[in-house]
Amino acid sequence: MYLYTRLMSQQLKAILEYQADFLLLVIAAGLTQVMGLIFIWVIYQKIPQIHGWDFWEVIFIYAIINFTTGVSQFFFEGTWRIGFLVNSGELDRMLLRPISPVLQVLSGAVGMNGLGNMVVGGIMLVNALRYVHIEWTWDKALIGFVLFISAMVTRTAINLISNSLVFWTQAPNNSLPMMVSSLAEFAKFPITIYSFGVQLFFSLILPYAFVSFFPAAYLFDKQSWGWIGLLTPLAAIYCVVLGIAIFRKGLSQYEGAGS
Repeated sequence: MYLYTRLMSQQLKAILEYQADFLLLVIAAGLTQVMGLIFIWVIYQKIPQIHGWDFWEVIFIYAIINFTTGVSQFFFEGTWRIGFLVNSGELDRMLLRPISPVLQVLSGAVGMNGLGNMVVGGIMLVNALRYVHIEWTWDKALIGFVLFISAMVTRTAINLISNSLVFWTQAPNNSLPMMVSSLAEFAKFPITIYSFGVQLFFSLILPYAFVSFFPAAYLFDKQSWGWIGLLTPLAAIYCVVLGIAIFRKGLSQYEGAGS
C-alpha cells in the first residue's frame, strides 16, 4: 500500500501541472454520465417499470457502473498502458526494479476522467439510495459494503485481464480492451431485459453483472436473483486471480524490446 501510494502521488504531481487538461477531462466525463442519466429518465417517462425494476433502482445500477469505472480509471489507469509498455520496451525498465510488475503497472498512470465518473456516479448513488426501498439491517449494510468493494475490484480485474492479452496479440493499440470495456454499457441496465444467452455471457464469461446487477438485486431483495449477489466477492477473487495469472503468464513469454 505504501509503495502504491508513493507511485500514484508521482503520477498525480505530473498531471496536475496541466490544470486546464485536468478540468476538461473531469468535466467531460461528468457530462457524459449526465447525458446517460437523461436518456434513462426519458425512457421512464413512457414506461413506469422495466422487468420489475423502477427508475431509481435502474439509476442505482447505472451509478454503480459509473462509479466503479471511475475508480478503475483514476486509481488503476496503468492497466491501459500495458500495450504501450510491451511495444515500446518500457516494460523492461519496470522489470529491473525490485517492485512487483503488477503493482507498477496498476499505479503507472492516473485517469483524471475517472474523477468525473466517480463524482457523478457517487451523486447518483446517494440520490438513488434516498428513493429506493431497502430494509437496512447491520448485517445487510456490512454485506452491501463488501459487495460494493468487490464490484470495484471486479471492474479493475477485468481491465487487467483484457489488457494483459496484448502479450499475445502484441498490438500497439487497445482495440480489444476497449471492446471489452465498452461491453460494460450492457451492465448499466438489469440483465433480465436481455436474452438468456446474453445473461449467461455477462454472468460467467465477462462478469459485469457482478459489478452492478447482482449486488443491486441482493440489496433490493429481488427474489429470483438476490442470492446470487452474495457470490460477488467470489467473482472478484476469481477475476483478480485470473488477471494476475494471465499477466504473469504473458510476462514469462515477454522477450523485451530487443536492441
